[in-house]
Amino acid sequence: MFDKTCMQGRKVLITAGASGLGLEMARLFSSTGAQVFICDVDEKALEKAHAEIPGIWTMVADVADEASVARLFDQVTAQMGGLDVLINNAGIAGPTGFVETLSKKDWDRTLAVNITGQFLCVRLAVPLLKASAAGVIINLSSAAGHLGFAGRAPYSASKWAVVGFTKTLAIELGKSGIRVNAILPGAVDGDRIRAVIKAKAETFGVPVDQMTSTYTNLASLGRMVTARDIANMALFVASDAAVNITGQALAVDGHTQALT
Repeated sequence: MFDKTCMQGRKVLITAGASGLGLEMARLFSSTGAQVFICDVDEKALEKAHAEIPGIWTMVADVADEASVARLFDQVTAQMGGLDVLINNAGIAGPTGFVETLSKKDWDRTLAVNITGQFLCVRLAVPLLKASAAGVIINLSSAAGHLGFAGRAPYSASKWAVVGFTKTLAIELGKSGIRVNAILPGAVDGDRIRAVIKAKAETFGVPVDQMTSTYTNLASLGRMVTARDIANMALFVASDAAVNITGQALAVDGHTQALT
């Protein structure tokens, strides 16, 4: 089912696609025949991605800014002539701290990127996806989107919202043949999780090595997941192999039952 042409010609937009999970998804989708457009707030990272992945389209865009998203979709339409797959990958970690220590500014920014950004992209993507023969929306949530996460209230709240948004969209858009699913990554090995671990260690007053061990052992498999694990799930969900899968919150977390 999965070969070098399984996504041949599919038009794919990945937000925050210049690094981390987004870049890994861009690599994988491009390698399987898709036309890939990525946006990001980091112009230099976009330049590196463009140099690495032949034929990819790139644009600087902030998904939390309505005007920026409008310009993005104007470019997607002009460059690709339509859209088959929207991957709402953009997200930020937000602040770390107990709720009484958090500022409204940090709360608002976390929700603006992690859930409002998805809304802004989806509402402009839907007309394009309705014209597609295989419209798909993939929203990135988190293990924190179905579990409580002490010290990370804004992040967890935003990621729970993604799951509710996803399930509602699946109902609304099913009659148009558009499938909508959420992917819930566990701890993904990389620079971002290391920064979160350091902040959590400081918040709880424990050594970084101890907090790292805690994160590693949260999963039944006793290890973090990789960016390719998440990209593989995105490819599956976007493909014809998942033609009857919609409205699902798909955990890729090594069986994580609690967050700390």
